[in-house]
Parts: sequence; structure tokens; C-alpha cells
Amino acid sequence: MANSAQATKRARQAEKSRQHNASMRSEMRTTVKKVMTAIDSGDQAAANAAFKDAQSSLDGMARKGIIAKNKAARSKSRINARIKAMA
Repeated sequence: MANSAQATKRARQAEKSRQHNASMRSEMRTTVKKVMTAIDSGDQAAANAAFKDAQSSLDGMARKGIIAKNKAARSKSRINARIKAMA
């Protein structure tokens, strides 16, 4: 437990940040799942549209430090390869 006013405030800020980051991470995962669903259904146009949203989401999370930039790049690369394999 925090023993000073400063530590109490930092604990409060850390929890608020953790919840915000978890929400953003969940939103990012949802956008990626939408792309995978479109790929599995075989709809390339829908997959490309969903990939555009997922790409933006991944880049934003990497820019904010919620995920590593290499993770974002790896995810985008793998998703794009699956979309191209559909053709």
C-alpha cells in the first residue's frame, strides 16, 4: 500500500493508465479479428477494408507505446500476406 501522498497519486494514475491501455489493446485486437473473419469468409474486398482500419489501429498503438513497433510491423506483414494469398 502507498505510504505517501505522492505514492498514492502515482498508484491512482497507474491504474487509470492500465485500464485505458487495456481498452485500447482490446479495440486493436477487435480490428485484427475483423480482418481475420473477412479473410476466412473469402471476401477480399472486405478484408482489404478491414485491414486498412487494423493497420491504422496497430500503428497508433505502436506510436503510443502500448505495443512494440516490431509487433505492429509483424502483425501487419502477416495479415497482408494472408490477404495476398487469397488472390
